[in-house]
Amino acid sequence: MTILVTGATGAVGRHLVATLLARGAAVRALTRKPDDANLPAGVEVVAGDLADATTLGSQVFDGVDRAFVFPAEGVEAFVTAAIAHGVHRFTVLSSLAAAKEFQRDHGSASQLHHSAVEAVVTGRTDAWTILRPGTFANNLLSWAWQIRSGAPIRAPYLASAQTPIHEYDVAEAAAETLLSDDHLGEVIPLTGPQALTRSEQVAIISEALGREIPLVEITPEEFRTETAQFIPEPVMKMLLDYWHDTLTVPDVPRPATVVTGRPGRTLAKWAADHRADFEAA
Repeated sequence: MTILVTGATGAVGRHLVATLLARGAAVRALTRKPDDANLPAGVEVVAGDLADATTLGSQVFDGVDRAFVFPAEGVEAFVTAAIAHGVHRFTVLSSLAAAKEFQRDHGSASQLHHSAVEAVVTGRTDAWTILRPGTFANNLLSWAWQIRSGAPIRAPYLASAQTPIHEYDVAEAAAETLLSDDHLGEVIPLTGPQALTRSEQVAIISEALGREIPLVEITPEEFRTETAQFIPEPVMKMLLDYWHDTLTVPDVPRPATVVTGRPGRTLAKWAADHRADFEAA
């Protein structure tokens, strides 16, 4: 049995590859730039583009019976080719927004994209598992340049509380679903183990670095003005709606323990793992 991992050079994909290899699985990694992949010894790296059917031939799929689907644009080409080549099991990386549990999720950028990715798989096969992580702790890397330079973090809704999940927990949940049949047909929400305010999240990073991080609360309007050139409007609306809503209704923890059987990694653990990302070169 060979497991095909798409998005193998990303934050989740790299740890998924390493986890599968450590558990004795044969792993093939799909990437557009094999020469730059820098993946562990033991993984077979093949070239291909999820959205380009002409790159998705037998060299990608021979011997593969299950695949991890990274939610890239144009992933329909990959799923169509995979099924045509006999791949019959899929674990899909989606988003909690696709559950549409809150009004803010309906029509949001994340919901529209991830619901479409889910439908590409569930509309073609019954042998699937969908993982729906909430907010990734890695999103906090958007503060890295301020922290490295000593500039203050300027952010709205500092009292809003989210449950950021370590990418390793998502990867290890994905590994469990690919190595057994225990979660076929399941849609699994995943979050970090604890709801933390945005102020608390900064404080945790500060503790990991051993120095104070200046933090200034600004209005949503100021945030929009200061970041509009970097953040597309649909994403801007999604973020501000999310932070606004979690002021009064904090995220509810739904850690990956339900799949992995292990406690979810704390944000303190994530901050320690990513300390180098926040330190000046």
